Amino acid sequence: MSPEAMRSDAERPQDQPPRLAHRTWWKAPLVASLIALPFLVLEYKWFRSEDGVDAFGGAFYWSVGLLAVSWALPHRRSLRTPRALAAGAGLGCVLLPMTFALALGAAMSGI
Repeated sequence: MSPEAMRSDAERPQDQPPRLAHRTWWKAPLVASLIALPFLVLEYKWFRSEDGVDAFGGAFYWSVGLLAVSWALPHRRSLRTPRALAAGAGLGCVLLPMTFALALGAAMSGI
C-alpha cells in the first residue's frame, strides 16, 4: 500500500478526492438518462393528449423517481451497484409503456 493511500482524509490535500469517492459515478445515470429522456418526453406528451396518465402513470412516476435517485445517491464506490440498478430500473420503467404499446399494436394487426 502506498504512503499516499495510508493518509487519512484530513491529511489529504484538498485537490485530491477522498478514497471512497468513485470517479466514474456519473456513467450509469448518464447513459440511462440519455436513453430515457426522449421516451419520457414522448410518453408525457402521449399521456397529456389522453387527459391524464391512467394505468401507466405509476410507471411514468417510478421511472422519473428512479432516475432521480440514481443521480442523487452519494458518490461512493460502495453505492456503484445500487446506482446502476436504480438507473437500469428507471430505464426499464420508461420503456415499459412503449413496449406494451408496440406489443399491443403488433397483436392487434395480426387479427
